[in-house]
Amino acid sequence: MTYNPNLYRLTVLHRQLDDAARHEQRRRGADPFRLLRLKTLKLAVKRRLAALSPRPVLAF
Repeated sequence: MTYNPNLYRLTVLHRQLDDAARHEQRRRGADPFRLLRLKTLKLAVKRRLAALSPRPVLAF
């Protein structure tokens, strides 16, 4: 398996967005629009990760 720097970069970004969203939720007077934007970005990164992730080969 080869090392994919994009996969690592997106994984780190996904974790950062998750941390930021969690922090925003816990904050008093959380901004719902900022929270929605963070969750939307996190979902977009998750889709990119799924597209880059190697899929198992089914052998029959």
